[in-house]
Amino acid sequence: MTFIAQDEINRIRSNASIVDVISSYIPLTQKGKNYFGVCPFHEDHSPSMSVSEEKQIYKCFSCGATGNVFTFVENYLNLSFAESVELIASKVGISLSTPLQKKKESKFKEEYALMDFTLKLYQNNLNTEEGQKAIAYLKKRGLLEDTIKDFSIGLSLDKNMLYTILRKKEYSEKTMEDLGLINKGKEDVYDVFQNRIMFPIHNLEGQVVGFTARCYLKEETPKYLNTKETYIFKKGNILFNYHRAKDAIRLQKEVVIVEGNMDAIRLYSVGIKNVIALMGTSLTKEQIEAIKKLRSKVILMLDNDNAGETATLAIGNTLEENKISFSIVRLSGEKDPDEYIIQNGCDAMLENIKNAISFVDFKLNYFKKNKNLNEANDLAEYIKAVIDGLKNTTDAILKEVTLQKLAKDYNISYAVLKEQLGEKEIERKEKQELKVVKEKKESQSSYDKVCSKILFYMMNAKEYVKLYQTKLGIFPTKDHRVIANEIIYYLENHKTINLADFISYAENTNVKNEIMAIISNEKDMNITEDGMMELLSIIKKKIKKEEIKKLKEEIKSEYDINKKMALLEKIAELKKGNEFE
Repeated sequence: MTFIAQDEINRIRSNASIVDVISSYIPLTQKGKNYFGVCPFHEDHSPSMSVSEEKQIYKCFSCGATGNVFTFVENYLNLSFAESVELIASKVGISLSTPLQKKKESKFKEEYALMDFTLKLYQNNLNTEEGQKAIAYLKKRGLLEDTIKDFSIGLSLDKNMLYTILRKKEYSEKTMEDLGLINKGKEDVYDVFQNRIMFPIHNLEGQVVGFTARCYLKEETPKYLNTKETYIFKKGNILFNYHRAKDAIRLQKEVVIVEGNMDAIRLYSVGIKNVIALMGTSLTKEQIEAIKKLRSKVILMLDNDNAGETATLAIGNTLEENKISFSIVRLSGEKDPDEYIIQNGCDAMLENIKNAISFVDFKLNYFKKNKNLNEANDLAEYIKAVIDGLKNTTDAILKEVTLQKLAKDYNISYAVLKEQLGEKEIERKEKQELKVVKEKKESQSSYDKVCSKILFYMMNAKEYVKLYQTKLGIFPTKDHRVIANEIIYYLENHKTINLADFISYAENTNVKNEIMAIISNEKDMNITEDGMMELLSIIKKKIKKEEIKKLKEEIKSEYDINKKMALLEKIAELKKGNEFE
């Protein structure tokens, strides 16, 4: 990545209004000097993000998200810091002195080019006589011309047409075979996909990596044929339609997850564009990370069959374990969302999404399957299953409501249910642990808080850096010293300092997270010289106190009377006066 000079970053930032930039992504309302909006970095329902035009920073008083114009765009759009600088520069009409180096070309450049060419060939096949039959089939299935174009749907022909053309383009047989486009027999080579409608599969960045192929001239087995797993196509790294849907998802703060590609295509075609599809009936670590990056609530809507119901439970557990906010839609009647929309229309589907149920409510219904709740054993198994399902739920109110409902519906003692869940023991342990942690950290927490506040002051104006240097000079603890040294280094190089610019500088330091934590945790933005002097005095007194304590320990182990007297004199000297007066 190209290096961008700090002075250039500061110039770009000073020309960009943070209010204008953030309001282009989320609505802001002015209240007094500041602007407020719903924070996009957590599940926020009331405006908790404050944007300061004066300081050119934003801060969420709920989740702690904070930063300047660059960090907002960086986190909102999932860009690198340098990419966010480049984007803001373009918004304010400034050209970077050295344009960013584009991402290194993938080592799979040839493979992506081959797959892209194959896709264009399949699309072009729709213009043939055979292609007209495929288009007629798609339209009969309710896929209009715009949808066919949006999803780059194409057609594979017979007679090994793909292999023949790719060889003329001088692509190697090995590459074609490795990518799952051809198979090699003992005596011949043939296209894997023949006489099928082709649905391209893109990776998260939007590059074509595979295909789903559907028979259409006659019913064949299998009805759908997928590209085999290759070194560029790994199902566990892909979510169908992710690259196309992510902007709509960020805008609506909600992502609908369905099971099949056709489900996603159908929802997208009727205007529900915030939809992605699984590449199986489970979620991998890579897919979870991709979903987390969207920072949106999940609506999980899998097929309306036993397999879909079982997958909903398993995936729901995975989402819950990863602390992703989600709810469930279980359709009635039709087998999947594709068929449901065909039969009932878009408005009915939107109503289902609007009335999605909680995971707990889903489990309350799921665990009733094949049980006669009038039988004691079945009822006991059901209650235990529900309670086990509650243990991963962090929503205390939801737990309480569920226990109350179980107690009322099945005439069971609420106290017994509560005890079964283990809440009493959990609460007791949590209180004990909190007490121990509080007692352990109390002596140092106030000290850390004061040090952090001094550092926050220093990030805001050079006057406070000078006060630190003249009145304190050095922090006793290494972590605070490192941050102070970064602030001093910045000031020496730029002759001035303000919070918005220092945030940009912190991006390339080893203590970025610590610096952002200090800014995030600071609630009082009222900075005064008297306040700084008081904070420095507290630290100075603590340093003296620690030094006196150390000298007293030395006296205890010293037998030489003269050395003892010298140590006592040092203690007396330390107790004299106040350097801050």
